[in-house]
Amino acid sequence: MELNGVRVSRETQERLQHFAQLFQKWAKTINLVAPSTIDDLWRRHIADSAQIFQIHPRTDHWVDLGSGGGFPGVITAILLAEHGAGHVDLVESNQKKAAFLRVCLRECGARGTVHAVRIEEAPAAIQHCDIISARALAELEGLLDYSAPWLERNENLILLLHKGRDYERELEKARGRWEFDLVKHQSVVERDSVILELSRLRRLI
Repeated sequence: MELNGVRVSRETQERLQHFAQLFQKWAKTINLVAPSTIDDLWRRHIADSAQIFQIHPRTDHWVDLGSGGGFPGVITAILLAEHGAGHVDLVESNQKKAAFLRVCLRECGARGTVHAVRIEEAPAAIQHCDIISARALAELEGLLDYSAPWLERNENLILLLHKGRDYERELEKARGRWEFDLVKHQSVVERDSVILELSRLRRLI
């Protein structure tokens, strides 16, 4: 099987397929994503989420903020399982969604842990991370503020963030308070979307 042009093992394919089955089942009772996008689950959500790991296929310690329906956190955790190393801490304060995420990680043999806490409380439970991911969560400035406690512990922290067509305005606003190196990766799934890779972060004010 190929995912965004990258070949994955049969075992990973089976894990992703099982995740998709779990998602379809749970989405009938709890709101995991916009209902209009469920029929396009593989492209709009699974393949889209996989891009983050494919940009940085490193067996690092990840933190996924606002994991919701598992995007991109569960997908990253499944892809890490193929490498047999690395870990994702998924942060999701909604208890029903957190329960869904725990089932997915357990049944898919993924490398992750769910923290059912508010994002502001997560740094107390998760002491260190190398990469922070988020998808459809908050504006860039807010995501940088959420990331600040981990940045204090790791100056080499990298952020990988899905953003839509309004990302330039968010970048301009964030640069009033933050300095960072930026690489923009064009989405291979959504024409108007990008993945922003931020590194060498430094708060200005």
